[in-house]
Amino acid sequence: MFLKQLLLAVIGASAGLIVSAGVFTVLISVGLIPRFAGKMHVAKKVFVLEEMVVLGTLTGSFFSVFGEWGKVGAFVRTHALFGAATDGMWNITGTLIQIVFGLFAGIFVGCLALAIAEMLNTIPVFARRIGFRHGLGIAILAVALGKLLGSLIYFTQRVFL
Repeated sequence: MFLKQLLLAVIGASAGLIVSAGVFTVLISVGLIPRFAGKMHVAKKVFVLEEMVVLGTLTGSFFSVFGEWGKVGAFVRTHALFGAATDGMWNITGTLIQIVFGLFAGIFVGCLALAIAEMLNTIPVFARRIGFRHGLGIAILAVALGKLLGSLIYFTQRVFL
């Protein structure tokens, strides 16, 4: 039984390493992190940015596998850390944390999608094919705003239920 569990652990860890290597390969091949460093004018600290991406990925993976370790809200409410106003304070704090996380995750996914599209030169080729001369930035902004509006409708109207 122990050998079976050990084999499953080795297979699971190996599969996780392969998947994470694939994710980091995509990020490196599209040059997303150096592009962020260039836009933020912190090219000297590109190594720190790469380490933060790795740390964020590892943290997200840890909490997706070991979900019980990430239940901060249950701990706060059980121990009444804010006294009598614990529920209200935690609702506000949790909502703010979700807003900030959602904003950063959306920015990252959007930048990754645009970097992949730019790497494949799909936007310039598409613009040339349809005779798009001016307003490409406005078109991209319209697509982004449409996705934002769609996600807001999706979550505010509880379409996912």
